[in-house]
Amino acid sequence: MSAHRHRMWTLWLCTALHAFTHIYQVALLPLYLLIRRDFQLTSDGQTTFLVTAMGVAYFLPSYALGILADRLSRKKILGFGLLINALGFVGLSFAPTYGVAIACLVVAGFGGSFFHPAATAHVAGLFPEATGKALGRVGIGASIGFFAGPLYAGWRAESSGWRAPVLELGILGLIGAALFAWLADDSPVPAEGKTRVQESHIFDRPILWVFFVGAAVCLSFRDFAGSGMASLGSLFLQRAHGFNPRATGLALSLIFLASAISNPFFGGLSDQRRIRWTVFVLILAAVCIGLFPHVPPAWTTVVLASYGFFFMASYPMVEAALMLSVHDSVRGRVFGLFITIGGLLGNLAHWFVGDWVKHLGSTADRPSAYYGVYGLLAGFVLISLLGLVCLHAIRRRDTVEKAPAAVDVGMAASLRSPDS
Repeated sequence: MSAHRHRMWTLWLCTALHAFTHIYQVALLPLYLLIRRDFQLTSDGQTTFLVTAMGVAYFLPSYALGILADRLSRKKILGFGLLINALGFVGLSFAPTYGVAIACLVVAGFGGSFFHPAATAHVAGLFPEATGKALGRVGIGASIGFFAGPLYAGWRAESSGWRAPVLELGILGLIGAALFAWLADDSPVPAEGKTRVQESHIFDRPILWVFFVGAAVCLSFRDFAGSGMASLGSLFLQRAHGFNPRATGLALSLIFLASAISNPFFGGLSDQRRIRWTVFVLILAAVCIGLFPHVPPAWTTVVLASYGFFFMASYPMVEAALMLSVHDSVRGRVFGLFITIGGLLGNLAHWFVGDWVKHLGSTADRPSAYYGVYGLLAGFVLISLLGLVCLHAIRRRDTVEKAPAAVDVGMAASLRSPDS
């Protein structure tokens, strides 16, 4: 197989695993009310906490997984992660109590944490000349997963209850892990890379650490808004507009369907003007969030699709900016630490919006009761733009003196800087 074909084959396999990773993150969204009734929970906040628990287990180990991604075979990391993720969902489908359900989702979340540090660093290393475009293509997997998860779960749950789609998606993941282990090429880190990762530091100056942590914290506001839109959207559509689980799953899936186009499109554009395009899509996403509770039910799907088109496109662009700001030998650790900080903070949104709706009481069936919280989420997206300033500062201040240019073509390309 030629080098180009090998790179493309690896890219599309990572795209497939990306789909599984995000199917599991959103499959429960249209099932909240069914799960609450089954476990006889007292509030929506308890139900949405299930997704929060999975998210904490997903983001908390990311830095440790980033270290492994810089040292070990990324194929083994990716395949083993999907196996654990799927087993968590199979266990959830048989959970007899709420406590067991939380434990199963912690297992599922831990398995999901294997994907991003390994896959993002690997793709950035394979495509240093067009990182935004490559990560945009991998982002198609997220679009498929985010679209298929709530759509399938809501459709199956309408006739078979919430456990049936959870079990079926778990079994599908087990099959996917087996196929990945069979079809994927093993690509261990070279011996030179293993030595470098032990010797190198992520950042050699304190000011770069300040900018890095600032970027992660600021962009966690974006992640908080995105998680909040998903969980709050489910509760809002079912309570304020009377959607059933099937209709809710379909509406939420449209957030992510449009991103299958926008991820590679804006990802490719961003290889020329990354910061400007990221600012553009996030501002338009904030407008859609603020507008959403004000439109009539017939227009909610249009606004959700528009929001997803712009909002989801920010992810491959931000990831490309981050990966091209550091040496390849530390990319797994950098991305792992980045999503540990930002992901943990952003993931609190699932619990937050569930608790918010709980306190709405009898007014939860009125769209006007949600104006404030959607305005808050829109404001959070705008705050996250400060994270782009921090990433740009890292790019401008960091150098590649610690790594020979001949070894790191990706860093040399980064200095020709599309980040403006």
